[in-house]
Amino acid sequence: MKHKELERKSIEYRKTILEIIYQSGAGHTGGSLSCIDILNVLYNGVMNITPENFSSFDRDHFIQSKGHSVEALYTVLQDCGFYSQKDLKSLNQFQSHFIGHPTRKVPGIEHNTGALGHGLSVAVGMALGLKMDKKEFRVFTLLGDGELSEGSIWEAATTASKYQLDNLIVIIDRNKLQITGNTEEVNPIEPLADKFTSFGFSISETLGNDISSLIEILQKTPTEKNKPNLIIANTVKGAGVSFIENQIAWHHKVPSEAEYNMAMKELDEALLNV
Repeated sequence: MKHKELERKSIEYRKTILEIIYQSGAGHTGGSLSCIDILNVLYNGVMNITPENFSSFDRDHFIQSKGHSVEALYTVLQDCGFYSQKDLKSLNQFQSHFIGHPTRKVPGIEHNTGALGHGLSVAVGMALGLKMDKKEFRVFTLLGDGELSEGSIWEAATTASKYQLDNLIVIIDRNKLQITGNTEEVNPIEPLADKFTSFGFSISETLGNDISSLIEILQKTPTEKNKPNLIIANTVKGAGVSFIENQIAWHHKVPSEAEYNMAMKELDEALLNV
């Protein structure tokens, strides 16, 4: 898919995220907007995952460890043909499988997540299984930066290094905000690159809301033989909507009618400039 097409998709995805959160009355707005460009490039330009091959283990795999930003993942999976727009718009409705965290009851979801810190362990296990079966496919997992306070992340990291899982690509949505404040004030995680280097990872860093930068870095993975891969994607929480950007209150917040209309107008104007 061409660069401009991906840029337009990211804007359209943002509109959909806001629409389903507004209509359902619940959702993690800020984090979904910060990671949507990453998911866009992964599903539309990097990973070999489709509705047709999803039932097979012989393909790439994706685990969204930061499961609370599920609105972004649901949006991309719908666009890729895993289910209909009608299904997507049932988010958080009675008897809908489209709930506030990933569940395997939704087509295209690899694993239930939501309790933070678990996704990397699952991804490590999948990557190890592929290695043992001598498969060439990759496992991608998306982590939140606030999630790194969980000790299970670092236990999984040591295991990934021990087994030289160069088919594992870990992406951190580094938007620097979590539900209670700035990550460096709540529980500092820097120097982040140095920490993962010491755990035996090959480190890359990129602009996580820039399509060109994401394409360049993600299409190079894996980057180093016998080392698991870490990509620090520097993003803006709430990226793409000016009054939501870098606002802690929007970690989990539903826009009012006026805010929704204002955001949609801003995104429509952005589409005109692509």
